[in-house]
Amino acid sequence: MHLPTTLLLLVLSQGFPVDAQFSAGHIVKRTADRFHTVALKHSAGLARDIRTAFKGMLVAQPPVRVSVGITKPYCVSSKSGGVHSGFQPATNGTNSNPSPTTSGKPGKPTGTSTSSGASPSSTFTSDWKLVQSYAGNSFFNGWTFWDQPDPTHGTVQYVNSDDASSGNLTSINSAGNAIMRVDTTPQVSGNRKSVRIQTNFSYTGGLVVLDSVHMPTGCGTWPAFWSNGPNWPAGGEIDIVEGVNDYTNNQATIHTNPGCNMPSSNTNTLDISGSVVGGTNCAAAQTGNQGCGVRASQTNSFGAAFNSIGGGVYAMQWDNSGVSVFFFPRSSIPADITAGAPNPDNWGAATARWPASSCNPFQFFQDHSAIFDTTLCGDWASGVWGATGVPGQEQSCAQRTGVSTCEAFVANNGAAFSEAYWEVKSVKIYQTK
Repeated sequence: MHLPTTLLLLVLSQGFPVDAQFSAGHIVKRTADRFHTVALKHSAGLARDIRTAFKGMLVAQPPVRVSVGITKPYCVSSKSGGVHSGFQPATNGTNSNPSPTTSGKPGKPTGTSTSSGASPSSTFTSDWKLVQSYAGNSFFNGWTFWDQPDPTHGTVQYVNSDDASSGNLTSINSAGNAIMRVDTTPQVSGNRKSVRIQTNFSYTGGLVVLDSVHMPTGCGTWPAFWSNGPNWPAGGEIDIVEGVNDYTNNQATIHTNPGCNMPSSNTNTLDISGSVVGGTNCAAAQTGNQGCGVRASQTNSFGAAFNSIGGGVYAMQWDNSGVSVFFFPRSSIPADITAGAPNPDNWGAATARWPASSCNPFQFFQDHSAIFDTTLCGDWASGVWGATGVPGQEQSCAQRTGVSTCEAFVANNGAAFSEAYWEVKSVKIYQTK
């Protein structure tokens, strides 16, 4: 992404942090949102969106195309985008994906199948069928480990599967949960090691359910769980969990080709509990790669606050009604999810929703894979190192740490990243029967 010269000079001269989180929200947050609005006006391309712009272009088309339960026709480009990330075609079916290896060559089968999740209780009925599950000792089967330089300019070195395991950056703990860590060596001369993984399985339409106990948090961190298609932004991108530093409120965002919009920014009209940030045009090319995002109202939906309640469940629904993101704290996970028979119609208002009425979900999104990553600093977390005004960031990281730059803090304070880890119970992907 390139910023127009005049706007770039204006951003630099005014000293505003480049952060897509700084945008107009609810009127009741007038003071903080005034700062967000000013920052938005002075930035043609926000720093977090530099990340999504580059990361999407570097993802090659996944090997398995699944289109279960789709009633609307859609077009899929045959081109693969950007740098190949190590995918190999599956031999057959949806459960024959290769396991991740250091070279990306096929390995043993995933060991997951449509019968690997919880059996639906007779009390619940669901139109959603489990087609892929990642949980327990086999969690890391069926993912490709990204081991290339971070496209978002983070001070991380993503490592392959073998190095992640031998370096204790990935493991399965005593509770049977998957762990993905950042290296905590006290001082490093280069980049800190971290993990980024992407499913070999791909899907067009579906219900992606993440059950996480803990997510990375702390100054300098930038974790995300997201869903992405080929030929960014043609295949679309859905950011399900994302934030930086000590933020407490999650932001969900979509990025698309021109023609996808939110019909309104009014929360009642959208039937959402979150706040629209950054406008209603979701086209990357027309919004400086910003897309259209929604910030959650729940102050325990991200970071340390999320971890303190034992985490919870995120669900991304993609069907003929559009795309929606739901969040449930650990104490209020719907029983139908626990029973393996999810029924989104009973879940109430979503945190974020992009209705099909103004964004055809099978025209603007296709062939997605799910991705975890944790970068450090980079275009977003580093860009707001000295900023305040977002929930959880009432004091800047520069003030909190006493270190003037994110990069210096990361290099010299390994112990500060003891909380920079994902602990995931499961990722389950459902599609309509």
